[in-house]
Amino acid sequence: MADKPSRALVLYGDGLARFISPAHTHLHSFASRACCGFLALPHSLPSENEDTRIIREFGELLDANEAYQNLDPKAIGEDKSQEKCAFPTLAERFMGMKAATVTDDLGLKSFGGMLGFKVLQWNELCRKSESLAESPNFASELLKLLGVQDGKIIDSNDFDLVVVHVGAGEEMNGHKDVEFVNSLVGDLLHMAQSETDVGSRLHMSVIMSYGATLGNDHLELSFSDSKPENNSEFSLLFPRQSYTMKAGKPRENIRHYCPMLLAQYQKAVTRVDTVESFTFRDFFEKGGNLVTPADRFLHEVAFKLWKAPKYGA
Repeated sequence: MADKPSRALVLYGDGLARFISPAHTHLHSFASRACCGFLALPHSLPSENEDTRIIREFGELLDANEAYQNLDPKAIGEDKSQEKCAFPTLAERFMGMKAATVTDDLGLKSFGGMLGFKVLQWNELCRKSESLAESPNFASELLKLLGVQDGKIIDSNDFDLVVVHVGAGEEMNGHKDVEFVNSLVGDLLHMAQSETDVGSRLHMSVIMSYGATLGNDHLELSFSDSKPENNSEFSLLFPRQSYTMKAGKPRENIRHYCPMLLAQYQKAVTRVDTVESFTFRDFFEKGGNLVTPADRFLHEVAFKLWKAPKYGA
């Protein structure tokens, strides 16, 4: 735990995990110095389309599944940023936490606004970087939102948390989806390393999800530990892993494959494991964070920001 509250930047590559290749060296470099693991999701409904999947999984990361369930499907894509949601805002849930999300997805703009996010678009960050109009410095602009100026973190910051959403097919600054995330991670790592105050106060999470599941995913991307195959009476004592439990009771709906890949880094704060690449197999074999339910993610981050009194069981 840092001796001062952190500022948090979350880069969320929605549906991009399948497209990570050995050429994405910045992502692999980030994983090699981070604490890595999985975020488990619930099963999707057979009738779910891509637009609702995007909102549902984003809602899981924010522990806002209840707000998603109360969302009118016909209202997806409409501007609801000024509409009060019956579900409490992030500031109400996490001790006045100020949060922004950067996304071009219409559904997430609406949903994020209802939850209390300040919703920004990529072109707004471009306009703020007019002197670099041909090649906007997105990393610098994102850090400015968190109060980083001249290599220092100031107290008069606009936001405590910034969540960046990049979906499949999106293109920014001449780079397409995962290429853009890879480039952005490289820029952020460079800035955090070269500026000591930033590195020790910036809690950075990179999340890459698989999006809609495919036919063989339950075989190739499964993280569950199967029960011992014997009829011994001791098999009844086989413990349940914590990600399958909530409030002392088994979770009724959890998908044991196609998790979100999560890597978290803060200089001298987060643990470092032996992962070498941003891949499912490396996270499974060497990750130190194991499996966490996706709806616990924001609670952990809020604890690092001193916006939650306690995180854990």
